[in-house]
Amino acid sequence: MLSDRDIEGLIKLPKLIVSKTPADGYREENGFSRCTLELEGDPPTSPEFTVFVRRSIKFIENFSIGLRYRTGDRAMGTITLARYNGPHGELSRQPDGHYAKPHIHRLTAAELASGSSEPQESDRAITDRYVTYEQALDVFFRDTRVSNHLSYFPRPNFIQKSLLNGHQ
Repeated sequence: MLSDRDIEGLIKLPKLIVSKTPADGYREENGFSRCTLELEGDPPTSPEFTVFVRRSIKFIENFSIGLRYRTGDRAMGTITLARYNGPHGELSRQPDGHYAKPHIHRLTAAELASGSSEPQESDRAITDRYVTYEQALDVFFRDTRVSNHLSYFPRPNFIQKSLLNGHQ
């Protein structure tokens, strides 16, 4: 069984994207634009990680970006280590109102021990580190140490220019 320290170590392990499906853009499914990434550790090992990316077509603030780990343990299977969400656009069922705010879920050892392979709704942190989907991608890839993400998710020129303030 993985400890909280093991889970954090897997999240922070340097990684590289080795493929994206679909290779260009996203596929549309159930009202969402989606893609999947295969990752490998850096230095290379056999791919053990995947990333899922999904974003509502009608409500673009509703998105989820998650890091999954293939444990190699048949009983445990694949687990979701972290999920970065935008507002869901729903009325919150919780006092902190997290459905209406960007928030991050992290899997815990206690959840794994209880038989869950997904971070639970009760374990979340509301964040101000991102507001938009594009900002969330940057934060997610930085936190999960995916170094080549800009090759797959390039920043629009207007963002680069505004960040550089016209200086190059």
